[in-house]
Amino acid sequence: MARSSPGATDGSVPGPRPGIARTVAVLALLGLAALIPLLGPSAALHDTGEAAAPGSGGIALLRAALFAALCVPLGELFVHRLARAVPGAPPAGPRSWAPYAAAVGFGAALGLASVVSTGNLVPHSPSDLDIGGLYSSRDGKLALLEVNAFAVAGLCALSRRPATQVWPLTAIVIAEALRAHPAPEHSPLLGSGLTLVHLICASLWVGGLLHALRTLRVWRVQEAGAALLGLYARVAAVLLAAITATGVWSSLRRMPSDTILDQLTGTAYGRALLAKVILVVAVAALALWARIRLRRADDPLSAASPARAEVVVLGLVIALSGLLTALPVPIRW
Repeated sequence: MARSSPGATDGSVPGPRPGIARTVAVLALLGLAALIPLLGPSAALHDTGEAAAPGSGGIALLRAALFAALCVPLGELFVHRLARAVPGAPPAGPRSWAPYAAAVGFGAALGLASVVSTGNLVPHSPSDLDIGGLYSSRDGKLALLEVNAFAVAGLCALSRRPATQVWPLTAIVIAEALRAHPAPEHSPLLGSGLTLVHLICASLWVGGLLHALRTLRVWRVQEAGAALLGLYARVAAVLLAAITATGVWSSLRRMPSDTILDQLTGTAYGRALLAKVILVVAVAALALWARIRLRRADDPLSAASPARAEVVVLGLVIALSGLLTALPVPIRW
């Protein structure tokens, strides 16, 4: 008697493998997220009278890739720490994505450093690059720091002590906070401090949720999985509060309260910020839904469904964050 092939029944056509379908879905979502920074500048600047910087779409995409590369390893370190507090947690965990994230971050940081080396212009050939000039400017030194830190983070992720990558990752976050607020800006240290807290909390929130969901797939133990989600949800509530507070404060520093309504619709930065706020509200609603399921559903792990949708929307938020860095800062009226 002939054996039937795995996954197929007599007279039926085998369907697509779940792994392939999941990969296709992820690639489609990544393509959608990439369109936001690439096409976003022209859409956001439409009828505002503002001029886009050269190569703003590419810069926004590189910056979004850099932010995503920060979230993955920081989220892994965060969830590993939470998992230690889960009683009866299985010893096995998902394969680390930190080395791949470091490679993506290194490429993004290298691309951004090449733009800085040409005076914030898009280089068209290797002869346009002035690598030595990076050492003579503040932005250049910060760009070089990020390139080197991602390289070190990748080596740490491949070593026997992957937790040591927290130090180069911290250096990257500090460099990003300083880069976003140059010295001529009003109270640059305050702005850098707000950005520092905002970036750290956002990276832990996004990367932590992603790794927590990956861990649940490997554990397959309801009690341990529910406990891990519960620990994450409690910390995520604090992270969301900090993200909201620092985000609102940073926005008010750039758009005074008496002009914010006009600038949210009349400037490219305001439009992108408004879109980001709407997505964050959607994320908060999904997080609340997941928390309610975690507490009241017969199967607490059913909370993973809204949590997966939350990860998708957070990916779009990262893309919008990259777009915001490439748009003109609104004028303080």
